[in-house]
Amino acid sequence: MASETCAFDLIEARMFREVGPGELVELAGEEPRVLRPPARGPYAHCVFEHVYFARPDSRVFGEDVGPVREQLGERLAREHPADADIVVAVPDSGVPAALGYAREFVLGLVRNHYVGRTFIEPRQAIRHFGVKVKLNPVRAAVAGKRVVLVDDSIVRGTTSRKIVMMLKAAGTREVHLRISSPPTIGPCFYGIDTPQRRELIASSQSVEEIRAFVGADSLCYLSEDGMLSCLATPAANFCTACFSGRYRVLDEEEGAGAVTKEER
Repeated sequence: MASETCAFDLIEARMFREVGPGELVELAGEEPRVLRPPARGPYAHCVFEHVYFARPDSRVFGEDVGPVREQLGERLAREHPADADIVVAVPDSGVPAALGYAREFVLGLVRNHYVGRTFIEPRQAIRHFGVKVKLNPVRAAVAGKRVVLVDDSIVRGTTSRKIVMMLKAAGTREVHLRISSPPTIGPCFYGIDTPQRRELIASSQSVEEIRAFVGADSLCYLSEDGMLSCLATPAANFCTACFSGRYRVLDEEEGAGAVTKEER
């Protein structure tokens, strides 16, 4: 059992299938025992796995993650082009989206892989230091340039602000921030360790207010429809609550039927 298929590649194992909605798999003896609910429940795949969490060399919900992220970048470029000189990715999850955004890709930020994910760190001081240690601008690539900066998401906005400041301190003339997902407006209640609503900048700030806060010359997000159009799986099978505010819940009166409800 593994949360991502890349773990199977390492040990040269074969991917059999994904665990279905409502299933329990008991590992005892030589054969696994699968327990299924009387009525099969609806799918509610986390779309953020394709945007950020899963590794690009994994296959999630029947689709390879890396190519999906490139498609997100391509759709983002069609929705929000920018008059700029180069495209720079925020590594690592922003790299495939940046490759999709532009045919020419310049490595303008280098990531230190010994640092974890900063947005889930509990204190601002740790997050601030983590960003400085994690990323460093390649001055020769960005100095004097108008840069399209591609990232997968904006959570609190503080990381994006630090990156924009880094690029401008390195001599970047303009920074046009492009995000390969919609604004994150709500927390996840289904197992992802996201910040509370009051910490999510898009829950209370407009796109223009966020742009001003991070210091970018322009800011554009991929639309929800655009994001879902890049996935082969039907849109109804995904949970988009963190972007839409529509939380997938099981209506007791409807049995196994899925409904969406706005967060109270």
